[in-house]
Amino acid sequence: MLSNGLYPETQPWRIHAMEAPHGHVLHVEESGDPTGICAVVLHGGPGSGGSPLLRRFFDPARYRVISIDQRGAGRSRPRGATAHNRTEDLLEDLRLVRERLEVPRWLVVGGSWGATLALAHAAFEPQAIAALLLRAVFLPNAEYIEDFFQDTAGRAPAEWARFASAVPANQRHDMLGYLAQGLQEPAADGDKDLPRRLALAWWQWERTLAGGEPVSTTDVQPGRETLEALVDRYRVQSHYLLHRCWLGAPPLLDRLDTLPKVPTLLLHSRDDRICRPEGAQAVHERIAHSQLRWVHGAGHDPSHPAMASAMVTALDSYAQHGHFGDGRGP
Repeated sequence: MLSNGLYPETQPWRIHAMEAPHGHVLHVEESGDPTGICAVVLHGGPGSGGSPLLRRFFDPARYRVISIDQRGAGRSRPRGATAHNRTEDLLEDLRLVRERLEVPRWLVVGGSWGATLALAHAAFEPQAIAALLLRAVFLPNAEYIEDFFQDTAGRAPAEWARFASAVPANQRHDMLGYLAQGLQEPAADGDKDLPRRLALAWWQWERTLAGGEPVSTTDVQPGRETLEALVDRYRVQSHYLLHRCWLGAPPLLDRLDTLPKVPTLLLHSRDDRICRPEGAQAVHERIAHSQLRWVHGAGHDPSHPAMASAMVTALDSYAQHGHFGDGRGP
Protein backbone atom coordinates (compact mmCIF):
# COMPACT_ATOMS: atom_id res chain seq x y z
CA MET A 1 0.00 0.00 0.00
CA LEU A 2 1.28 3.48 -0.87
CA SER A 3 2.11 5.87 1.97
CA ASN A 4 2.48 9.58 1.18
CA GLY A 5 2.54 8.64 -2.49
CA LEU A 6 5.52 6.31 -2.03
CA TYR A 7 5.87 2.57 -1.64
CA PRO A 8 6.76 1.33 1.86
CA GLU A 9 10.40 1.31 2.82
CA THR A 10 11.96 -2.09 2.21
CA GLN A 11 15.18 -3.61 3.44
CA PRO A 12 17.78 -4.92 1.01
CA TRP A 13 17.88 -8.69 0.73
CA ARG A 14 21.50 -8.66 -0.35
CA ILE A 15 24.36 -6.24 0.34
CA HIS A 16 27.67 -6.39 -1.50
CA ALA A 17 31.04 -4.88 -0.67
CA MET A 18 32.24 -5.04 -4.26
CA GLU A 19 35.94 -4.52 -4.87
CA ALA A 20 36.73 -2.15 -7.72
CA PRO A 21 40.10 -1.10 -9.16
CA HIS A 22 42.53 1.17 -7.28
CA GLY A 23 41.41 0.15 -3.80
CA HIS A 24 37.80 1.34 -3.99
CA VAL A 25 35.09 -0.85 -2.44
CA LEU A 26 31.55 -0.20 -3.68
CA HIS A 27 28.53 -0.52 -1.41
CA VAL A 28 25.80 -2.18 -3.49
CA GLU A 29 22.32 -3.15 -2.29
CA GLU A 30 19.64 -5.29 -3.90
CA SER A 31 16.01 -4.97 -2.83
CA GLY A 32 12.52 -5.74 -4.08
CA ASP A 33 11.71 -8.88 -6.06
CA PRO A 34 14.81 -10.87 -7.10
CA THR A 35 12.94 -11.98 -10.23
CA GLY A 36 11.48 -8.55 -11.03
CA ILE A 37 12.38 -5.91 -13.60
CA CYS A 38 15.99 -4.94 -12.99
CA ALA A 39 16.57 -1.25 -12.26
CA VAL A 40 19.72 0.53 -11.14
CA VAL A 41 19.45 3.71 -9.06
CA LEU A 42 22.10 6.39 -9.50
CA HIS A 43 22.29 8.96 -6.70
CA GLY A 44 23.18 12.61 -7.03
CA GLY A 45 25.97 14.81 -5.84
CA PRO A 46 28.43 13.71 -7.02
CA GLY A 47 29.28 12.30 -3.62
CA SER A 48 25.87 12.27 -1.93
CA GLY A 49 25.46 8.51 -1.53
CA GLY A 50 22.29 6.46 -1.79
CA SER A 51 19.13 6.87 0.28
CA PRO A 52 16.30 4.47 1.19
CA LEU A 53 13.94 7.12 -0.21
CA LEU A 54 15.11 6.39 -3.74
CA ARG A 55 13.90 2.79 -3.45
CA ARG A 56 10.40 3.89 -2.46
CA PHE A 57 9.54 5.01 -5.99
CA PHE A 58 9.56 1.34 -7.04
CA ASP A 59 6.86 -1.28 -6.49
CA PRO A 60 8.87 -3.90 -4.54
CA ALA A 61 6.64 -6.65 -5.92
CA ARG A 62 7.63 -5.82 -9.51
CA TYR A 63 11.18 -4.47 -9.41
CA ARG A 64 14.61 -5.74 -8.50
CA VAL A 65 16.30 -2.52 -7.41
CA ILE A 66 20.09 -2.23 -7.41
CA SER A 67 21.42 0.76 -5.47
CA ILE A 68 25.07 1.74 -5.79
CA ASP A 69 27.01 4.17 -3.65
CA GLN A 70 29.46 5.67 -6.14
CA ARG A 71 33.19 5.95 -5.45
CA GLY A 72 33.91 8.02 -2.36
CA ALA A 73 30.21 8.34 -1.49
CA GLY A 74 27.88 6.96 1.15
CA ARG A 75 29.04 3.60 2.46
CA SER A 76 31.56 2.96 -0.30
CA ARG A 77 35.15 3.08 0.84
CA PRO A 78 37.33 5.03 1.19
CA ARG A 79 34.69 7.69 1.81
CA GLY A 80 35.53 11.11 0.45
CA ALA A 81 38.37 9.78 -1.71
CA THR A 82 39.11 11.69 -4.90
CA ALA A 83 42.03 9.61 -6.19
CA HIS A 84 41.01 7.42 -9.13
CA ASN A 85 37.57 8.97 -8.91
CA ARG A 86 36.41 10.36 -12.24
CA THR A 87 33.34 9.84 -14.37
CA GLU A 88 35.21 7.29 -16.48
CA ASP A 89 35.86 5.28 -13.29
CA LEU A 90 32.16 5.37 -12.38
CA LEU A 91 31.23 4.15 -15.86
CA GLU A 92 33.60 1.21 -15.50
CA ASP A 93 32.12 0.53 -12.05
CA LEU A 94 28.62 0.34 -13.53
CA ARG A 95 29.84 -2.22 -16.03
CA LEU A 96 31.55 -4.12 -13.20
CA VAL A 97 28.39 -4.22 -11.06
CA ARG A 98 26.19 -5.20 -13.98
CA GLU A 99 28.47 -8.04 -15.02
CA ARG A 100 29.01 -9.37 -11.50
CA LEU A 101 25.27 -9.38 -10.84
CA GLU A 102 24.69 -10.96 -14.27
CA VAL A 103 22.38 -8.24 -15.54
CA PRO A 104 22.41 -7.96 -19.36
CA ARG A 105 20.24 -4.80 -19.49
CA TRP A 106 18.65 -2.58 -16.88
CA LEU A 107 16.33 0.35 -16.43
CA VAL A 108 18.53 3.26 -15.33
CA VAL A 109 16.97 5.73 -12.89
CA GLY A 110 18.96 8.78 -11.87
CA GLY A 111 18.34 12.14 -10.25
CA SER A 112 20.36 15.35 -10.57
CA TRP A 113 24.00 14.24 -11.04
CA GLY A 114 22.64 10.68 -11.14
CA ALA A 115 20.65 11.61 -14.26
CA THR A 116 23.82 13.01 -15.82
CA LEU A 117 25.70 9.82 -15.02
CA ALA A 118 22.81 7.81 -16.47
CA LEU A 119 23.17 9.66 -19.78
CA ALA A 120 26.93 9.13 -19.81
CA HIS A 121 26.38 5.44 -19.03
CA ALA A 122 23.88 5.12 -21.88
CA ALA A 123 26.36 6.70 -24.30
CA PHE A 124 29.18 4.47 -23.00
CA GLU A 125 27.25 1.18 -22.93
CA PRO A 126 24.11 1.60 -25.06
CA GLN A 127 23.57 -2.15 -25.23
CA ALA A 128 23.08 -2.24 -21.43
CA ILE A 129 20.15 0.19 -21.36
CA ALA A 130 16.54 -0.99 -21.27
CA ALA A 131 15.09 2.46 -20.46
CA LEU A 132 16.04 5.81 -18.87
CA LEU A 133 14.14 7.74 -16.21
CA LEU A 134 15.91 11.03 -15.51
CA ARG A 135 14.84 13.39 -12.73
CA ALA A 136 16.22 16.94 -12.59
CA VAL A 137 19.05 16.33 -15.02
CA PHE A 138 22.21 18.41 -14.50
CA LEU A 139 24.35 19.73 -17.34
CA PRO A 140 27.95 20.19 -16.12
CA ASN A 141 28.79 23.21 -18.23
CA ALA A 142 30.75 26.18 -16.95
CA GLU A 143 27.79 28.57 -17.01
CA TYR A 144 25.53 26.37 -14.88
CA ILE A 145 28.28 25.57 -12.39
CA GLU A 146 29.21 29.24 -12.00
CA ASP A 147 25.55 30.11 -11.55
CA PHE A 148 25.32 27.81 -8.52
CA PHE A 149 28.40 29.20 -6.79
CA GLN A 150 28.02 32.87 -7.75
CA ASP A 151 24.20 33.08 -7.80
CA THR A 152 24.39 34.94 -11.08
CA ALA A 153 20.61 34.62 -11.42
CA GLY A 154 20.06 36.44 -8.11
CA ARG A 155 17.79 33.72 -6.69
CA ALA A 156 18.55 34.32 -3.01
CA PRO A 157 20.95 37.25 -2.56
CA ALA A 158 20.95 37.34 1.25
CA GLU A 159 21.53 33.60 1.57
CA TRP A 160 24.24 33.66 -1.09
CA ALA A 161 25.99 36.45 0.82
CA ARG A 162 26.01 34.24 3.90
CA PHE A 163 27.40 31.34 1.85
CA ALA A 164 30.06 33.61 0.35
CA SER A 165 31.05 34.90 3.77
CA ALA A 166 32.69 31.51 4.43
CA VAL A 167 35.20 32.37 1.69
CA PRO A 168 37.77 35.19 1.98
CA ALA A 169 36.71 38.24 -0.02
CA ASN A 170 39.76 38.04 -2.27
CA GLN A 171 38.86 34.43 -3.21
CA ARG A 172 35.17 34.90 -4.02
CA HIS A 173 35.84 35.30 -7.72
CA ASP A 174 36.65 31.56 -7.64
CA MET A 175 34.38 30.13 -4.96
CA LEU A 176 34.57 26.59 -6.32
CA GLY A 177 38.36 26.58 -6.46
CA TYR A 178 38.63 27.80 -2.87
CA LEU A 179 36.05 25.28 -1.64
CA ALA A 180 37.77 22.40 -3.43
CA GLN A 181 41.07 23.28 -1.79
CA GLY A 182 39.59 24.02 1.63
CA LEU A 183 37.67 20.75 1.83
CA GLN A 184 40.86 18.73 1.61
CA GLU A 185 42.44 17.40 4.79
CA PRO A 186 44.16 20.39 6.43
CA ALA A 187 47.89 20.44 6.99
CA ALA A 188 49.15 19.68 10.49
CA ASP A 189 49.51 23.39 11.20
CA GLY A 190 46.40 24.35 9.23
CA ASP A 191 42.89 25.40 10.23
CA LYS A 192 41.40 22.05 11.21
CA ASP A 193 37.85 23.42 11.37
CA LEU A 194 37.92 24.97 7.90
CA PRO A 195 36.55 21.90 6.03
CA ARG A 196 33.60 21.69 8.43
CA ARG A 197 32.82 25.40 8.16
CA LEU A 198 32.88 25.24 4.38
CA ALA A 199 30.75 22.09 4.27
CA LEU A 200 28.16 23.65 6.58
CA ALA A 201 27.96 26.83 4.49
CA TRP A 202 27.59 24.80 1.27
CA TRP A 203 24.92 22.58 2.83
CA GLN A 204 22.88 25.58 4.00
CA TRP A 205 23.08 27.22 0.58
CA GLU A 206 22.11 24.00 -1.19
CA ARG A 207 19.16 23.45 1.15
CA THR A 208 17.93 26.97 0.46
CA LEU A 209 17.97 26.40 -3.29
CA ALA A 210 16.62 22.85 -3.15
CA GLY A 211 13.55 23.64 -1.08
CA GLY A 212 12.88 27.13 -2.30
CA GLU A 213 12.84 28.58 1.22
CA PRO A 214 15.76 30.33 2.95
CA VAL A 215 17.53 28.30 5.63
CA SER A 216 18.18 30.49 8.65
CA THR A 217 21.21 30.22 10.87
CA THR A 218 18.87 29.21 13.70
CA ASP A 219 17.80 26.05 11.88
CA VAL A 220 18.82 22.74 13.40
CA GLN A 221 22.46 22.14 12.55
CA PRO A 222 23.85 18.76 11.50
CA GLY A 223 25.54 16.72 14.23
CA ARG A 224 29.26 16.07 14.25
CA GLU A 225 29.00 12.73 12.43
CA THR A 226 26.72 14.19 9.77
CA LEU A 227 29.01 17.17 9.34
CA GLU A 228 32.01 14.90 8.75
CA ALA A 229 29.97 13.07 6.11
CA LEU A 230 29.14 16.41 4.48
CA VAL A 231 32.84 17.28 4.32
CA ASP A 232 33.49 14.03 2.44
CA ARG A 233 30.47 14.56 0.20
CA TYR A 234 31.43 18.08 -0.83
CA ARG A 235 35.08 17.11 -1.22
CA VAL A 236 34.02 14.65 -3.91
CA GLN A 237 31.49 17.06 -5.39
CA SER A 238 33.94 19.95 -5.66
CA HIS A 239 36.49 17.57 -7.21
CA TYR A 240 34.00 16.69 -9.94
CA LEU A 241 32.62 20.17 -10.53
CA LEU A 242 36.09 21.69 -10.73
CA HIS A 243 36.67 19.44 -13.75
CA ARG A 244 33.14 19.80 -15.16
CA CYS A 245 32.64 16.14 -14.28
CA TRP A 246 35.03 15.17 -17.10
CA LEU A 247 32.12 15.61 -19.51
CA GLY A 248 33.28 18.81 -21.17
CA ALA A 249 35.22 17.44 -24.15
CA PRO A 250 33.15 16.54 -25.98
CA PRO A 251 30.22 18.16 -24.13
CA LEU A 252 27.62 15.77 -22.78
CA LEU A 253 24.97 17.02 -25.21
CA ASP A 254 27.19 16.05 -28.13
CA ARG A 255 27.39 12.47 -26.84
CA LEU A 256 23.65 11.87 -26.88
CA ASP A 257 23.42 10.98 -30.58
CA THR A 258 24.62 7.48 -29.73
CA LEU A 259 21.92 6.79 -27.14
CA PRO A 260 19.78 3.73 -27.76
CA LYS A 261 16.19 4.27 -28.86
CA VAL A 262 14.60 3.06 -25.62
CA PRO A 263 11.86 4.59 -23.44
CA THR A 264 13.36 7.82 -22.09
CA LEU A 265 11.55 10.18 -19.74
CA LEU A 266 12.80 13.41 -18.19
CA LEU A 267 11.02 14.84 -15.14
CA HIS A 268 11.88 18.38 -14.10
CA SER A 269 10.37 21.26 -12.18
CA ARG A 270 10.38 24.70 -13.76
CA ASP A 271 11.26 26.16 -10.35
CA ASP A 272 14.31 23.92 -9.83
CA ARG A 273 16.98 26.36 -8.62
CA ILE A 274 19.88 23.88 -8.56
CA CYS A 275 19.58 22.12 -11.93
CA ARG A 276 18.26 24.65 -14.40
CA PRO A 277 15.16 23.71 -16.42
CA GLU A 278 16.94 24.82 -19.60
CA GLY A 279 19.22 21.82 -19.17
CA ALA A 280 16.31 19.38 -19.28
CA GLN A 281 14.92 21.13 -22.34
CA ALA A 282 18.29 20.91 -24.09
CA VAL A 283 18.63 17.19 -23.35
CA HIS A 284 15.07 16.55 -24.52
CA GLU A 285 15.74 18.34 -27.80
CA ARG A 286 18.84 16.23 -28.43
CA ILE A 287 17.07 12.90 -27.76
CA ALA A 288 14.33 12.82 -30.37
CA HIS A 289 12.45 9.89 -28.85
CA SER A 290 12.44 11.29 -25.29
CA GLN A 291 9.55 12.70 -23.29
CA LEU A 292 9.85 15.74 -21.01
CA ARG A 293 7.27 16.30 -18.27
CA TRP A 294 7.24 19.43 -16.15
CA VAL A 295 6.39 18.76 -12.51
CA HIS A 296 4.75 21.77 -10.86
CA GLY A 297 6.26 23.29 -7.73
CA ALA A 298 8.70 20.50 -6.82
CA GLY A 299 11.91 22.52 -6.93
CA HIS A 300 14.86 20.15 -6.66
CA ASP A 301 13.26 17.97 -3.99
CA PRO A 302 12.79 14.29 -4.95
CA SER A 303 10.46 13.79 -1.98
CA HIS A 304 8.11 16.64 -2.93
CA PRO A 305 4.64 15.06 -3.34
CA ALA A 306 4.35 16.17 -6.97
CA MET A 307 7.75 14.75 -7.93
CA ALA A 308 7.27 11.57 -5.89
CA SER A 309 3.91 11.02 -7.61
CA ALA A 310 5.43 11.60 -11.04
CA MET A 311 8.22 9.12 -10.34
CA VAL A 312 5.88 6.44 -8.98
CA THR A 313 3.43 6.91 -11.86
CA ALA A 314 6.19 6.58 -14.46
CA LEU A 315 7.69 3.46 -12.86
CA ASP A 316 4.30 1.82 -12.39
CA SER A 317 3.55 2.45 -16.06
CA TYR A 318 6.88 0.98 -17.12
CA ALA A 319 6.33 -2.11 -14.99
CA GLN A 320 2.90 -2.66 -16.50
CA HIS A 321 3.35 -1.54 -20.10
CA GLY A 322 7.08 -1.34 -20.82
CA HIS A 323 6.94 2.44 -21.33
CA PHE A 324 6.38 5.53 -19.21
CA GLY A 325 2.90 6.41 -20.47
CA ASP A 326 1.77 9.68 -21.98
CA GLY A 327 1.81 11.75 -18.81
CA ARG A 328 -1.93 12.30 -18.70
CA GLY A 329 -2.63 9.98 -15.80
CA PRO A 330 -1.64 6.76 -14.02
